[in-house]
Amino acid sequence: MIYLKLFLEFLKIGAFTFGGGYAAVPLIRETVLSNGWMDDAMLSDMIAVSESTPGPIMVNMATYIGSSQGGLPGAAIATAAVVLPAFLFVLVLMKVMKRAMTNAGFRSAMGTLKPCIAGIILSTGAFMALKNVIGPVQAPVPDIKALILTAFLAVVWFASKKLFKNGISPILLIVIAGAAGIAVRNLF
Repeated sequence: MIYLKLFLEFLKIGAFTFGGGYAAVPLIRETVLSNGWMDDAMLSDMIAVSESTPGPIMVNMATYIGSSQGGLPGAAIATAAVVLPAFLFVLVLMKVMKRAMTNAGFRSAMGTLKPCIAGIILSTGAFMALKNVIGPVQAPVPDIKALILTAFLAVVWFASKKLFKNGISPILLIVIAGAAGIAVRNLF
């Protein structure tokens, strides 16, 4: 039964997520919490791990959740289910894209999706930052270590944008975040 549930839930996530893996995080969060597969703290840790491992975050999250709920078969089922809609969509889209891009209405619709996806990603990032720094809404307790780390990484990122043409590499930022996290946790 868990395999069917994993398949259907991740098929839904894959089918209704537009804008990439980060746009899937709110839907994955809702699915995981409503099914009782993880709590908020475990989900935040899993998002961090999925972000820092190779591959798309949505696929990494599906694989991790599927594995935690159904072992290796669960991981394979959740991963296949989350990518299946995009795979089928791209196959169909390849056939019609050349004609569709000449249509002004289609180009306009695609242009309106960009701000929506940006808003979803921004709200997810703000939610995660506030939750990690301030704590749960019901009983907020500021975490000074998390605040220091968040401020430090924000300064590093914004400074790199000013100093370098393309800013800091995401890989280097992950390494810096890990080192800073170790330092802050061990020093305080």
